[in-house]
Amino acid sequence: MSLRIPGVPKLTSRAARYRAFDLLATLVAVVRPDGAVLFANSALEDAIGTSRRTIEGTSFIDFFTEPDVLRNALDGAHGNVFAALRYEAWVKRANQDSFPVHVIVAQTDRRSEIVVELLPLEQQVKQDREERLIDQAQANKELIRNLAHEIKNPLGGIRGAAQLLQMEVESRDLIEYTQVIIHEADRLQTLVDRLLAPHRRPHVVGDVNIHEVCERVRSLIVAEFPRGLRVVRDYDTSIPEFRGDREQLIQAVLNITHNAAQALSERIAEGDGQIVLRTRIARQITFGKQRYRLALELHVIDNGPGVPDSIKDRIFYPLVSGREGGSGLGLTLAQTFVQQHHGLIECDSVPGRTDFKLLIPLP
Repeated sequence: MSLRIPGVPKLTSRAARYRAFDLLATLVAVVRPDGAVLFANSALEDAIGTSRRTIEGTSFIDFFTEPDVLRNALDGAHGNVFAALRYEAWVKRANQDSFPVHVIVAQTDRRSEIVVELLPLEQQVKQDREERLIDQAQANKELIRNLAHEIKNPLGGIRGAAQLLQMEVESRDLIEYTQVIIHEADRLQTLVDRLLAPHRRPHVVGDVNIHEVCERVRSLIVAEFPRGLRVVRDYDTSIPEFRGDREQLIQAVLNITHNAAQALSERIAEGDGQIVLRTRIARQITFGKQRYRLALELHVIDNGPGVPDSIKDRIFYPLVSGREGGSGLGLTLAQTFVQQHHGLIECDSVPGRTDFKLLIPLP
């Protein structure tokens, strides 16, 4: 794909100054004005599928499907025509298709060195989506808390007035009406208590084994759906324990898995419903604007009809449900519990396969 340029060492002491770029999630190369690579960070190495030693000392221009554009950009930066230039391009990678990137070419404090930063467009879309999820969850939390408190006080007054009224009336029909009021007030009180649950209960931190969490959830689901549903384990047993709230994580995974089981009602009736609980280690992953060396990936995958298109972008909103009679709180609470562990829940759904992925940083 590229040829090594004679006279350029694989790594110089000058390039060692840029080792801090290895901490970045974006792809970074430090190059000479002629395009020779002085340094490539680990994110670039992973994205291109070529080792750092192979990249350094070669012409970075050759990694692009339209090399002349980068060549002209490097000439402009070296000639002080601009301080920074942005454009979109396609980058080649070993034994794979090229991928689209947003390129930023910027000057440094040394005329002999130019920084080229690449932002994969799919990564940018993913980061934007994650930021929206985090902002949305924070807004939901404030809305739920305020709304629940506003509802709770008048609800208590309604229930109390109905009880007093029931003590005064003698007609059986009228007593039935007051009992309806009391029953509905209690039902709404239960709903409010569920809304406030994540904010009331203290965060109890201890050592958590994610497979114990999965096994607890699996046993509960199998007990509720004993026929027609197969719950498959696909565990990476090398995943270490981490500090967290075990009960909150059980509730989060249970909410997602229970939703999946309910969405599978037709397939369960036919005897071929399936849910997969899959655990994996993710390395050098970025979410919530932070980069983590290791993270837990827990997938809850079902073979149901998929999330309706009408609510795909709103499934983590409170009171949004794709099921008749659903409260629309299960996924909202699950997202809240996972975010209290500095994590995030994502959903990828098409007919026949829905994948809820929980990401939680590991130490």
